[in-house]
Amino acid sequence: MIKRTLYFGSPAYLSVKNEQLIVNYPDDKQSKSLSIEDIGILFLDHYQLTLTQPLLSKLLDKNVAVIACNEKHLPQGMFLNLDGHYTQQAHLSAQVEASQALKDRLWKQVVKQKIENQAALLEDQNNGSQNMHYWASQVKNGDPENMEARAAAYYWKKLFDENFKRGRFEDEPNHLLNYGYAILRAVVARALVGSGLHPSLGIHHHNKYNAYCLADDIMEPFRPFVDRLVLEITETEEDWEDLSWDIKSILLQIPTLDVGINKQRRPLMIAAQQSTASLAACFLKERKLLKLPEWLC
Repeated sequence: MIKRTLYFGSPAYLSVKNEQLIVNYPDDKQSKSLSIEDIGILFLDHYQLTLTQPLLSKLLDKNVAVIACNEKHLPQGMFLNLDGHYTQQAHLSAQVEASQALKDRLWKQVVKQKIENQAALLEDQNNGSQNMHYWASQVKNGDPENMEARAAAYYWKKLFDENFKRGRFEDEPNHLLNYGYAILRAVVARALVGSGLHPSLGIHHHNKYNAYCLADDIMEPFRPFVDRLVLEITETEEDWEDLSWDIKSILLQIPTLDVGINKQRRPLMIAAQQSTASLAACFLKERKLLKLPEWLC
């Protein structure tokens, strides 16, 4: 089931009643409601939003990712359910006890699929991708030769232009990529806790300041789908330099983007759930290969 992504960017009072999200706006006497069961991600992007504790508890109970934005209207933090699976302890134990050899094999699959998806996007744009396919074929367990970075350096210059630098604080359209990746991260983190895994314990990313290392690992092959959307925005939308509501509304569609997985077309949110479920199965030694997103022809 596709869950909805809700965005609140104006003053409101949010509460819960009978499993429903109740929304009251200061200038509207009539309340609005929505079943919490239908929500997947909730964006809080205004300093005059009030959220009751019972509502927050119910949102987490239903595995809703709650994202708080800062004064620049960029995602700053996220609330997640840490008891999202009926065999939570078994899955978490398997994750913690996973050998380095297993993590390296999984990371090889992730990097290879990421590069292949990047190559497919370049092909859609009639840009050269032969080098990308070669680098994908050369990825080894753990990616010790850093084929991921080699491919990325080539990919970004081909996708945008020779002067483009990908970075959190670099020039536009990095601000669109940052916002899109924040949404993607929330989708993947939510799927991870739903699969009984902890998003902090990565298979490759290791940073004591990063609470979402595993989410950052598993979202890698999904990134090109966000890149494609950002590219479309820069080509078709006016005034995309400003992160306006109109631009945000397009990026908030990321959970519903079509991707290929397991030889089928699925919304990105569903594909992420399949990917994280397969990761849990790999940790439990029930399977060897991850289910990862593939480019649609």
